[in-house]
Parts: sequence; C-alpha cells; structure tokens
Amino acid sequence: MEYFIDAVKNNYMNFNGRVRRKAFWMYILIYFVISIVASIIDSVLGIQLVSLIVSLGLLLPSISISARRLHDTGRSGWWQLIGFIPVIGFIILIVFYVQDSHEENKFGVNPKSLDEADADAAV
Repeated sequence: MEYFIDAVKNNYMNFNGRVRRKAFWMYILIYFVISIVASIIDSVLGIQLVSLIVSLGLLLPSISISARRLHDTGRSGWWQLIGFIPVIGFIILIVFYVQDSHEENKFGVNPKSLDEADADAAV
C-alpha cells in the first residue's frame, strides 16, 4: 500500500526520475482493486459516478508513474502514446514495463542501486 500512497501523495505530478518495477506493479495492482470496488459500488447504486471519480482522480498519478517506469527502462514517457494503437500498442507497453532497470541513464540513477545502498547502510 505504501507504493500506492507514495505515487498518489508524494509523486502526484512528478514526471521526472525513475521508479522500480515493484513500485509500478504494486501501484497497478492496488489501482485495479480500487477500480473493481468502485465498479461494484456503481452497480449497486445503478450509476457510474464512483468509477468516474476514481478514474479521474488517479489519471495523473497513473500517467506519472508510467512515465517514470519508462524512464527506468531508458525510454521517454512519451512512449505511453503507443498504447493508443489497438492491441499491439498495449502489448508493446507491457513488454516495456516488465523490462529490467537500466543502469544510470539520462533520467537519473538506477533506483535499484539506491535501494541496495540503503539496505547495506542499515546493516
């Protein structure tokens, strides 16, 4: 849950930097669960207001974390636009999202190496 809260609260509109795979996929998982709950509430109420509010409220954090995940793989955040190509665009984005982090690139230092350095300092 901390990954989701961090993405929404601290990095709401942060399109700079990088994010690890784990943080990205945990955000997506929690977003998916929240969307399902909102859909259930909508079906009970008979309107689609809750899903609309959730989708609009999480639109910018979702774009932001996707851009930072693409930065981690060495790509520009503009690659998200390839998702508008039916089926193939979605598949290409998934492949990009699951790729491993690259070492230091123009978007910053590898967050994986930063996390490992923090773990070593704690020991």
